[in-house]
Amino acid sequence: MSRYPAEVDVAIVGSGPTGAAYARILTERAPHARIAMFEVGPTVSDPAGAHVKNIADPHERALAQRRSEGPGEHGETVNSPGAVKSGQRRARPGTYLLDDGYALPGEDGLPVAAMSSNVGGMAAHWTGACPRPGGAERIAFLPDLDELLAEGDRLLGVTTDAFDATPFGDLVRERLAAAVDDGREPAARVQRMPLAVHRRPDGRLVWSGSDVVLGDVTRSSPAFALHDESLVTRVLLDDRRAAGVEVRDLRSGETSTVHARFVVVAADALRSPQLLWASGIRPAALGRYLNDQTQVVFATRITDAAPSGAGSGAPQAGLSEYSGVTWVPYTDDKPFHGQVMQLDASPIPLADDDPVVPGSIVGLGLFCIKDLQEHDRVEFDGDELDGYGMPALRIHYRLTERDHEVLGRAREEIVRLGRAIGEPLDDAPFTLPLGASLHYQGTTRMGAVDDGTSVCDADSEVWAAPGVFVAGNGVIPTPTGCNPTVTSVALAVRGARVIADRLTSV
Repeated sequence: MSRYPAEVDVAIVGSGPTGAAYARILTERAPHARIAMFEVGPTVSDPAGAHVKNIADPHERALAQRRSEGPGEHGETVNSPGAVKSGQRRARPGTYLLDDGYALPGEDGLPVAAMSSNVGGMAAHWTGACPRPGGAERIAFLPDLDELLAEGDRLLGVTTDAFDATPFGDLVRERLAAAVDDGREPAARVQRMPLAVHRRPDGRLVWSGSDVVLGDVTRSSPAFALHDESLVTRVLLDDRRAAGVEVRDLRSGETSTVHARFVVVAADALRSPQLLWASGIRPAALGRYLNDQTQVVFATRITDAAPSGAGSGAPQAGLSEYSGVTWVPYTDDKPFHGQVMQLDASPIPLADDDPVVPGSIVGLGLFCIKDLQEHDRVEFDGDELDGYGMPALRIHYRLTERDHEVLGRAREEIVRLGRAIGEPLDDAPFTLPLGASLHYQGTTRMGAVDDGTSVCDADSEVWAAPGVFVAGNGVIPTPTGCNPTVTSVALAVRGARVIADRLTSV
């Protein structure tokens, strides 16, 4: 017998933070709605969807990361010595790379475009940074964006005080503020990074994953069920409207049909358009306006830093808690977003942290906005299949002259910021291979009108398939430099409210 229900009210494809946000809002607003969530990967943590950094045992943490790497489970990662500086194609722990199709002849491509396959999605592996968009990053046709972002903060458990006890945090912010803040609006000045993390009474940090977004209210609901190792191969339509999903049980190999009034496709910015394409839902904008953030990194030693013990929290997962995480917000004049963190907190190893004063080396990263182009896209090959038997991905991606100009400005700015903090460790910054940001956007983008340049409306409902909603970073239609997760969750809140209203109005 199938382990799946024959019929539900809402089928959610993907268990990352946006899929979890749909489930949470639906549970709160339509508590009797039957919800089935399908995840292609395994459960790697307890509770399901928790961040792997919360796993205290290093061996168990590494095992959880390996089990999240899907078809690339045995590949090399950036934890290997020299991975970043050498420019080799290696994924971050917990993710896997495309075997091919990542860079086509004559194009830049996204050589290290990566995905994860596990309950919780990328939220089991992310840095937890939740900055709000500003300037051109904001979606102008959403008048309720700020209220939605506040809901995103609530669901993700965003705080700004988790690292207040770090000995070098205030010093880093003070020096950066002197170099950056002049002429900026208050919201765009140097500040603590909003982070999806909280500190327990015993001092230990707890990083938010999809478990936090779901909350006890959803996890304990008898109307909600999470099915791992379940590959949704098609969204089913009836007279162009959502009718359910076809799902393959990766444990047994059996395929089942689950009928649903609404379907939420919340895979990621590469696999959500893949599923729509495989389902015959192929609007002109599907997969187009692919948006990555070119990333520049640099390391500097804090000068005149007095020796000090670590912060109030016990060291965990390699984090020493000396300088916390600082945010340099995006502005239209300086179109990149910056984050500065203790070097051992960075997901990208930049240098050997062996200073005279422990914790005095920090890593800087600037994320550049993309010059959005329709021809930057992910396409699908119906004749070739990926490791899951779905249509293979082919990425078309080029940096424009404007992209190179912004990247050049970011390289100059990051050196200036490094010198403001202290003594740079290198002569020049390092530009990470394209795709390293993991912040892919735009491939299922929303729009104010159905003019062929968007996939869904302002409620994230697919123009061509009523009752089918899309979620995740792919929905964001603007060029962004900031980490997109809280924005994506905010957009999911809007869509989930629409579904809840329709379910409760019947």
